[in-house]
Amino acid sequence: MSCSYSVRSVKHFSFALVSVPTCCSARYNLALLACFGFFLLYALRVNLSVALVDMVEPNTSLAKNMTSNVCPEHSSSTNVPRNTSGVKYSWDADTQGWILGSFFYGYIITQIPGGYLASKIGGKLLLGFGVFVTSVFTLLTPLAANMGVGYLIAVRALEGLGEGVTFPAMHSMWSSWAPPMERSKLLSISYAGAQLGTVVALPLSGLICYYMSWVYVFYIFGALGILWWFFWMCSVSDTPETHRSISHAEREYILSPLKDQLSTQKSVPWRPMLESLPLWAIVVAHFSYNWTFYTLLTLLPTYMKEILRFDAQENGFLSALPYFGCWLCIIVSGQIADYLREKQNFSTVCVRKCFTLIGMIGPAMFLVAAGFIGCDYALAVAFVTISTTLGGFCTSGYSINHLDIAPSYAGILLGITNSFATIPGMVGPVIAKSLTHNNTVGEWQMVFYIAASINLFGAIFFALFGSGEVQDWAVNGYHLHRN
Repeated sequence: MSCSYSVRSVKHFSFALVSVPTCCSARYNLALLACFGFFLLYALRVNLSVALVDMVEPNTSLAKNMTSNVCPEHSSSTNVPRNTSGVKYSWDADTQGWILGSFFYGYIITQIPGGYLASKIGGKLLLGFGVFVTSVFTLLTPLAANMGVGYLIAVRALEGLGEGVTFPAMHSMWSSWAPPMERSKLLSISYAGAQLGTVVALPLSGLICYYMSWVYVFYIFGALGILWWFFWMCSVSDTPETHRSISHAEREYILSPLKDQLSTQKSVPWRPMLESLPLWAIVVAHFSYNWTFYTLLTLLPTYMKEILRFDAQENGFLSALPYFGCWLCIIVSGQIADYLREKQNFSTVCVRKCFTLIGMIGPAMFLVAAGFIGCDYALAVAFVTISTTLGGFCTSGYSINHLDIAPSYAGILLGITNSFATIPGMVGPVIAKSLTHNNTVGEWQMVFYIAASINLFGAIFFALFGSGEVQDWAVNGYHLHRN
């Protein structure tokens, strides 16, 4: 894997332009507002993971638990009476697995349609619509739970339908807004909001459940999502050309290096797109990474409670710690990636592959190690945190590689890869729950083994077949460009 870089017209052109400040610029304002949007989207997605612990009758989830007392009780010294007014439901482990996975049954359906619609109507309306719909159905979650588990599964699936368009819509917007040499920075800022949402939502949901009631987890985050929607619709534009307050210098700074990478074809080149090996390299990497990510995202609170035996309040804070590390890593690695490409002349493909290898092999190693430390609470939290933190490198690896190989169709490509990458969210929690009926350490080790093995395979596949070049089918005249 060579890291040499040929002379790039994009880089020469960017130096020829007058330097455009980042502070208060339209493109960075878009990145920050998108960051808050994905913050809320992931808060809306993960709040059920914590609330579910409080929604289920203790005897139901522990009825078959024969070895959860392998670790001693580990509770905080504070003795504040908790609120117990929330309704409890008799849902067994399998039912909980289906509830946690139901979101993704809706999420997978709108991935490719979302990318296609974004290319036709623009990402602004589609992303706003996705957040709004997800927020509304989040507000309806307590009502659905009272009506029955079938209604709750249906509402979660409808939330997934709304949220499924958001990432393809954002990728489609960045194809018009992100200069090639700032892609890692801008996209890492916007998508880091997802990790930050997890960081805040997990402990905050735990606190809300502890002091108030689990129903307020859904009411609070749902209301915040609707509030964000109003700001989004009033503040952003689909392209720099249609933005009302962008400076002329910034508009030219964004548009000029993109003109040779964007296609004006009205039809989507589906066949060459689907035959593209670099696209399938992203598919495999995305699927593999998400298996680990979604397994931990949905089941880490359960692991903290049933194996390590932290109480609900501590559970939320400790479950959030790994994602705080990932958030920091995403921000820092985005800056490093573009620094290596622009200042150190590293090729795009070298940076994408190296960051993907670090972000997938590192987590696999520490995730396996986390299953072998017994009841060492500090080490368990440390290993899971390191594993998830290193995963942040992938945001500047395969995760934004769609924009490198086909910026005009980035939204559609993300829809394709995210469709496959949603499958782990659908089946991962169900498989993990089915493997951990007795909540033994050995059962959880198997869950970690599976996730680590899939991660390792995805990393190797992307390193072998990934690309950093705009593909010939993605530009007018089928001419190959370096970026």
